[in-house]
Amino acid sequence: MRLTGIAEVTALVTGAAGAIGAATARQLAAEGAVVAVADVDEDGAHTVARRLGGTAHPVRLDVTDSGEVERTVQDVEDRLGPIGILVNAAGVLGRTAPLTEQEDAEWERVFGVNVRGTFNCVRAVGRRMARRGRGCVITVASNSAGIVKYDQGLYGASKAAAQYLTNCAGLELAGHGVRSVVVAPGTTESPMSRANAHLPGRRQALLEGDPERHRVGIPRGTLAEPEDIASVIGFLVSDQAAHMTITTVTVDGGSTLRP
Repeated sequence: MRLTGIAEVTALVTGAAGAIGAATARQLAAEGAVVAVADVDEDGAHTVARRLGGTAHPVRLDVTDSGEVERTVQDVEDRLGPIGILVNAAGVLGRTAPLTEQEDAEWERVFGVNVRGTFNCVRAVGRRMARRGRGCVITVASNSAGIVKYDQGLYGASKAAAQYLTNCAGLELAGHGVRSVVVAPGTTESPMSRANAHLPGRRQALLEGDPERHRVGIPRGTLAEPEDIASVIGFLVSDQAAHMTITTVTVDGGSTLRP
């Protein structure tokens, strides 16, 4: 199936130097979008944009800074045209530890990127999309937003908040021609997941389950690749998904066992 409605549209992808963000930028560029490759890691953004070629443009962006988000969004629109696609892929896992062992600074860091960052971008881009009467917002959350996991209290709670914010924006902007969809990946091959899977037996537990932590495995038998997530995002921002909004699409190999 050939996707339509993406070619020549300006897309802002945050966290685009990360695994899922970079794969999404590649997916959208391949479909003909003009992609603003945005990340707080400026060198990483330049590297991704350089690999993608002429329709990709690196942007330094700290999503936790509302003023910087507003200025950057305006600059992107001035240079590349009105943003028709926003993908919130910026995110941090944070320290995996029991809630009773977490520090205030870690709470601020995780919620700053995962929640405040999502809010800042949805607000800045969403109001512009609403004025134009069209657009699509995608937030990369996590299946951790919907199931309780050991040592992921901060991460899961932050992703649940980001999911709610995005779906609420979808409700508020639906009458203005703006769609909003959450993508909830399971564990995906990335530096973030590898940092959490280095302990002995950890990867096997992710795949096969861990009764001591009340966690099921992944029925599909593998971790997701970033491209698995990006291809779903590519579909969701296309005309083929025009009737999908205010919903969450889970891409986790069946690990949440939802009917």
